[in-house]
Formats: sequence, structure tokens, C-alpha cells
Amino acid sequence: MTGLLVGAVFGAVFVVVNAQSPLNTVTVTVLRVAACLAAAGVLAMWFATARKERREAEARRSMFGRGYLIIVAAEVILLFGGLMVLAASELPEQANVAWVALVVGAHFVALAPVWKDRSIAVPGVLLTLLGTAGFVLVPTAAVAWVPVVSGVLSGVVLLAGAVTMGWRAAMPRAA
Repeated sequence: MTGLLVGAVFGAVFVVVNAQSPLNTVTVTVLRVAACLAAAGVLAMWFATARKERREAEARRSMFGRGYLIIVAAEVILLFGGLMVLAASELPEQANVAWVALVVGAHFVALAPVWKDRSIAVPGVLLTLLGTAGFVLVPTAAVAWVPVVSGVLSGVVLLAGAVTMGWRAAMPRAA
């Protein structure tokens, strides 16, 4: 659940920061409120399952071992190094959103075999595709839509995944 909470927070941030023009103000407001409510829902599920998670703490510790640390270190280097390269290339700043989505997506794909959990590869692939789609839009007249495609939609993917998996974890299993 802690990983889902992190995903939900980042998903909400993706939506809140990137929901902007060319979307109309009503759509922006609805997206931002829905993102915050979804993240709050995952937070509530996190508290509801905290006791169960404490019992599984030992298994969770192994998730954050050497492989995880290597992937996160690579992610940080790629994120900030790539943003510097994009700035030096004088691409429109919207390209930054596409880069972040692409790198975050790739990090989920890389974590799937480390954590032995294929389900996290699904949002990873979707974020990678949304980041790539944003890069396709950068040199076009549709560049203003890059934050929506690579930012808002990536946030929606993260939130939908976190809410779905959180709901499954929080609901009691039928015998």
C-alpha cells in the first residue's frame, strides 16, 4: 500500500500541475478535484490496511533492496540529466513533461522483474507510451497538448492503478 500511496500522490501531482490550458477551466477544476479525491481515497485505504501491512513488513523490506536502489538512482540521473539536455536543445518546455512521463514509466517497467510483480509494468508501459506521444507532439502545432497527454493522462493512469490496487488490498477476501 505504501507504493500505491506514493503512486497516487505522484499521479495527483501530475494532474494538478499539468491540467491547464488548452483545457477549459471547468475541465481543469474537475480533473484537479478528482485527482485530489482519488489520492485521498488511497490515503484512506492506506490507513485502513496499515495494521495488516505491519505484519508483512519483512516482505516489504526486501522490495527496497539493491535492485530497487539501482533503478531509482538511474531514474534520478535520467530525469535530471535529460531535463538538462532538453534545456540545452532549446526544445519547448512542454517536452519536459513528456520526458518525466517516459522516465517514470520506464522505471516501473524496470521494477516489475525486480519486485517480481508484472502488474506494475502495466502503468509503466502506459506512461512510457504517453511520454513518447508527448514527444511526437512537441514539434507540431499541438505542442500545447503535451502536458495533457503526457502529464494529465499519466497522472490518471497512476491514480487509476493506485485506487484499483488499493481497493483490492483493502477489501476483505471472500473465503
